[in-house]
Amino acid sequence: MTDPRSAEAAPACGACRSGERFAIPFTMAFQPIVDLAGGGVYAYEALVRGPAGEGAGTILSQVTDANRYAFDQACRRRAIELAARLGLPATGARLSINFLPNAVYEPRTCLAVTLAAARRTGFPLDRLLFEITESEEVADHAHLASIVDHYKQMGFLTAIDDFGAGYAGLSLLARFQPDVIKLDMELVRDIDRSAVRRTIVASMLSVCRDLAITPIGEGVETEGEARTLLDMGVTLQQGYLFARPGFEALPVPAPLPGPERRVA
Repeated sequence: MTDPRSAEAAPACGACRSGERFAIPFTMAFQPIVDLAGGGVYAYEALVRGPAGEGAGTILSQVTDANRYAFDQACRRRAIELAARLGLPATGARLSINFLPNAVYEPRTCLAVTLAAARRTGFPLDRLLFEITESEEVADHAHLASIVDHYKQMGFLTAIDDFGAGYAGLSLLARFQPDVIKLDMELVRDIDRSAVRRTIVASMLSVCRDLAITPIGEGVETEGEARTLLDMGVTLQQGYLFARPGFEALPVPAPLPGPERRVA
């Protein structure tokens, strides 16, 4: 991450001043994060899709250094506008929006589009959850921490996506503490049959408890995975077991199969 006063930040600043738009058409799908303790949907995550439902890769592959800022801003605006149109606020759920840390050169300035979209649609600001997506390494962790601090001051929740994979690890928690971490699906996969995965996740959950961070299990595909996570205290879960992403729609998640749904 670069200082906004530096030469490297100039393209982003210019894009902000000029109102540059992301020229590639795209839309969103929404996937629920279910609350197995309280019932219902904790949040809907907005996921990039092509205009005809094409996968995220068809859009993300066209994001470059030159248009990254415009893409990040367009995603925020589109997610809020579409979620409002679909009636998400009335469900009581949050809206989870992924953002690219390297596209945020100054937190307050870069929130202008988000705030404008929320005002225009009447979307409650306290229902926004921003997921830090580290598809590329963030060199300036101090600046990332400042983004998280500013978002918290604005009343937003923050999350680290894919925790335990790539660049998203314990070193980030030493720098700042988000409200939520999403356990990477590689740790969730077959956790009911893997003592090693259970041990690793148990250690992460201990850290979460000590730091007052809420964990979410993502990529849950089987009842065994869901129940194992539930027994470990992970009550917020997301994955195909409950619902696939709905193209420009808010899917109603399926309940956890079986008669017992208690939290251990």
